[in-house]
Amino acid sequence: MKIDFENIERSDIPGFKGGEGVTSTRMYTDPRIKIMMGELAVGASIGLHTHETSSETIYILEGEAKMIFDGAEEHLAPGDVSYCPLGHTHSLINIGPGPLRFFAVVPEHK
Repeated sequence: MKIDFENIERSDIPGFKGGEGVTSTRMYTDPRIKIMMGELAVGASIGLHTHETSSETIYILEGEAKMIFDGAEEHLAPGDVSYCPLGHTHSLINIGPGPLRFFAVVPEHK
């Protein structure tokens, strides 16, 4: 099944998960998964949150990010992948001079 993100309406979510700025996303969802193309403006972030019923895989397409994973900081650049397993905590912060574009997959486990 092809997912055409260009034909999915963009949502702008201020303070997503308690983060700073706006998270822009085009998202496909069904009861078992969320698949999204996202963007964070310079200085914007997705707030620190715990995956209590899901996991998340994030692939960086463009820009530079700081990922806080279980309290440790990791630098992410295009081509890097970050995985947050069920029960773990993370946050994504745009630290680059331009937009941060990423692809994320969030399957439900419970």
